[in-house]
Amino acid sequence: MSKVNYPKLHNATWPGIVGKGGEEPIISLDELLEKTAAAEVNGVKFDGVDLGLFEAHVKLDASDDNVSAIVDKVGGYGLDIGTLVAPIWAPDGGSAMGTADERNRFVDIVKRACELGYKLRKQGIRTSNVIRIDSSTGVEEWAKDPVANTKLIAETFRRACDVAADYGERLATEGEICWGGMHSWKNMLDTLEQVDRENIGFQADMSHSFLYLLGYNCPEHRILKEDFLWDDREELERGLRFLTEKLRPWTIDFHVAQNDGTVFGSGSHDKTGRHCLPTDPNGKLDIVRDAGFWMRNEKGELNKAFNHICWDGCMFPNEVMHRQETWNSILETMIAVREAHGWK
Repeated sequence: MSKVNYPKLHNATWPGIVGKGGEEPIISLDELLEKTAAAEVNGVKFDGVDLGLFEAHVKLDASDDNVSAIVDKVGGYGLDIGTLVAPIWAPDGGSAMGTADERNRFVDIVKRACELGYKLRKQGIRTSNVIRIDSSTGVEEWAKDPVANTKLIAETFRRACDVAADYGERLATEGEICWGGMHSWKNMLDTLEQVDRENIGFQADMSHSFLYLLGYNCPEHRILKEDFLWDDREELERGLRFLTEKLRPWTIDFHVAQNDGTVFGSGSHDKTGRHCLPTDPNGKLDIVRDAGFWMRNEKGELNKAFNHICWDGCMFPNEVMHRQETWNSILETMIAVREAHGWK
C-alpha cells in the first residue's frame, strides 16, 4: 500500500485520439476509462484522468445536460477529472499568432473550455483548475518573424488568461517542441514572460520537454554538449538541472513519461517527442529519479506545485493500448514516482 497520497495519480485520455483515426481507429473514452479504473498494483489504483475536450470523446459544451453526462460517465468508473485540454486548433479554433479571426476563435475555445471546467469543479468531480493550451502554430511559420509572432502569441494568451480568470482557471502552456514560440526553453520563457499574467504557467512533460536539452527545432538553444552521448549520465543530469531551474518556477502541471531520444513528425506536430512505455529498453530517462528534477527544488525539497501528476503516452499502437497489463505497468511507474517525491 502506498505510504503517501499526494500527488494524485492520473491517466490521460487523449492518447486514444492523437495519431488515431487513420489505419488505427480511435479508442473510445469508455475503454480508456475502463482500463484506467481496472489498473491496480498492490491495492493502489489511479485516482483520475486528465481529459482532452475532443469531439470524439467529450463535447465542448457547458450545458447542464452535457456536464451531467460527463460526471456520470467518468464518475461511474470512480475516477476524478484533473487538467483539461482545450481544442484550440483549426478549424474551430485557430493560430494564436494568426489572423484576428483565428485569434478570436482561439480565445473563444479557451472560454468555452473554462466554462465547462468551472462547472465540473462545482460538481466536485474535477480536482484541478488547469487547462492546457499551445500556440496552435508550427515552428516554420513562427520563424518568419519571431519577434512579431511571439508578441502576437503573448497577446492572444493574455486575452485567454483574462477570460480564464473569470472562471478561476489557470492556463498551462505545453512544453512540446513542435509549437512555434514554445519550441525551446528560452522561447517558452520569453513567451510566458511577455504574457505577464498570474494565471499562466508551464506544463512540463518528461518526454516532450526533455527534448529542449537537444535543441531540436532550435539548435541555438541546445543545452547538452554537441558531442553528448547517451551513456554520459553526468552531462544529462547537468542539462536537466539547468532546464528545470529555468522552467520549474513556472510549472503548474506535470506529465510523467519516457522518451527514447528520437523525434516524430506528423502534420502540425513537427519533430515532437516520441513517448515510450516505461519498460522500453530504449528509454533514455530514469523516470523516477528524473521526475525529481521537476518535483523538487534545487535544494532537493518537495515543491508541491501540483496536486496530481499524469501519465502521457501518445502514439502507442492500439494493440498495446488494448492490453490491461500496459496500464498496470504504467500505474506501477506512477506509484514509484509518488513514493519517491510524494507527500501526505
